[in-house]
Amino acid sequence: MKAQVAGRAVLLIPHRGETGDEAALPGDYRRILQIVRAAGRRVQVRTVGEELGPEVAVRGKLEPLRVKMTKLADPGWPHKRPDGKFTTRL
Repeated sequence: MKAQVAGRAVLLIPHRGETGDEAALPGDYRRILQIVRAAGRRVQVRTVGEELGPEVAVRGKLEPLRVKMTKLADPGWPHKRPDGKFTTRL
């Protein structure tokens, strides 16, 4: 879902409780959520990056992925723990 903020297009991630349906998420965000869920444990951004491909496994390329994962966690899809790792919500 996209919206305009200050004349710029921004991607809106729906709150988990609003839809409850992962299909409402953009494809790359669904893939991130699938990786976190499949891990079955707390995962670091680097672990998700390694699953997504070698271009995100490089340290300098992890920050955009970290931003995406945080955007996904803010509305309640996965849970971002205080130690910076992510888990799925039950």
